[in-house]
Amino acid sequence: MLIEGDDILGDGVNIAARLEGIAEAGGICLSDDAFRQVRGKIEVEFADLGEQTLKNIARPLRVYRVGSVPAAKQPISPPAALPLPDKPSIAVLPFANMSGDPEQEYFADGMVEEITTAISRLPWLFVIARNSAFTYKGKPVDVKQVARELGVRYVLEGSVRKAGNRVRITGQLIDTTTSAHIWADRFDGALDDIFELQDQVASNVAGAIEPKLRQSEIVTSRLWHHRYR
Repeated sequence: MLIEGDDILGDGVNIAARLEGIAEAGGICLSDDAFRQVRGKIEVEFADLGEQTLKNIARPLRVYRVGSVPAAKQPISPPAALPLPDKPSIAVLPFANMSGDPEQEYFADGMVEEITTAISRLPWLFVIARNSAFTYKGKPVDVKQVARELGVRYVLEGSVRKAGNRVRITGQLIDTTTSAHIWADRFDGALDDIFELQDQVASNVAGAIEPKLRQSEIVTSRLWHHRYR
């Protein structure tokens, strides 16, 4: 744990914040480490809730709830899904590095940043900030979970593969409400000028997905009006 002025930082603080989020109103949840320190020292009952997967915590943690056993046996409800914004919403997830070359991580991350910036210029589209989307870097991704946690309808994911001085970038756009792929393509280029290549691919991706997003929104709107008119 690290103290900087009035701020306390570290994994323990992050875990405590996540445990507070899953505790019921007025309730308390403890990690396994905290439970071992207080067990037998205070006169309260604990219930073992088993291993829980907490957002932005790398490994599942065993969680204990403070309180009566009957109440503690109640399952933890998943966090409520964020509501969708008034306009089409999208998250650009970190691209997978398929090359096995650690240096390509920088290129892949830069590629995502450029694409996020390019599509953010579309005024009718709500784009999730890069920092929020990058919490999923290096983790198995379930697009429906991403949609629930970030409040988006569309997810753009992709990969980068390098061979010699050439690189191949693939991308796919997914409608999370149906899990349907509404666009997919690949782009090949040379690494002679990385920034120019990133700019070109980002511009091409933004230009390619814009009409697909508009078409998807039109279809969705028609289906909604047909169903509820």
